[in-house]
Amino acid sequence: MSSILDLEVFVRTADSGSLSAAARSLSLTPAAASIALKRLETRLGMRLLARSTRSMRLTEEGRRYLDSVRVALEALAEGEQAIKQHGQSLSGLLQLSAPSDFGRNVLLGWLDLFKREHPNIRLQLLLNDSNADLFRETVDIALRFGVPRDSSLVALPVVAHHRRIACASPAYLARHGTPQVPAELAQHSTLRYMRQGRANSTWYFRQGTLLEEVEVGGDYLSDDGEIVRRWALAGHGIAYKANLDVAGDIQAGRLVPLFSQWQGEPTPFNLMCPHRLQVSERVKVLHRFLQARCAELLGE
Repeated sequence: MSSILDLEVFVRTADSGSLSAAARSLSLTPAAASIALKRLETRLGMRLLARSTRSMRLTEEGRRYLDSVRVALEALAEGEQAIKQHGQSLSGLLQLSAPSDFGRNVLLGWLDLFKREHPNIRLQLLLNDSNADLFRETVDIALRFGVPRDSSLVALPVVAHHRRIACASPAYLARHGTPQVPAELAQHSTLRYMRQGRANSTWYFRQGTLLEEVEVGGDYLSDDGEIVRRWALAGHGIAYKANLDVAGDIQAGRLVPLFSQWQGEPTPFNLMCPHRLQVSERVKVLHRFLQARCAELLGE
């Protein structure tokens, strides 16, 4: 088993690109840091860093090993913190990614409440409709709609049976009429969401065993979920949104849900983590908080 010091030397050298800088940050002599790195490489039987007199870079094996070492060191730090803070309030950094619409219009207010309950927590929030790479970007956890595609990630369900919902503003429906069945969407302006260059032009609805796929079109297309919601509020057409994104607007009467006898496409809502070791107490508390808030918002 490698010592914690050897692992720390490796990570800090990889981050700084300098063995001398890593040694200074750990209060070691350059010679001691070099011995620690060589000891780790000898135990593994491979080179982790390619070194010359002028430069240092990770080998392919080093790149693969670095992520695992980071997770292990973070887990150890989390365990030490849990012991030291037993019976005390939660603290530390939560680095969270979330979809833009949900993040700005729902999550932001909830995080204010979460911060008041846990004042020693520090928050870092990244809002983006493209899925953050949890292994590369500066986030630890991510809120995502839809069935997880990456089996290597850990999915903590927030709303397991969440669905999309078709909705429009009262003003739009007053001008153009209210469609009674999904097939009538072909006669209406729809507000489409685009992801990775592809427009979501097929909307799914289910009634019992009957599945209806409706091809939609219109003049409004965006890769930002919040823009689609704003267009719906402005009366430009019918949107097909995650229920959580528009539940507040529906409750306030700003949007009207359509096709009450039909169910929209399933879009489970999960809190994603790259590894079970990163499901810290902070993450567990946030997960329970979000589950309670979502249930309240959806009236469950």
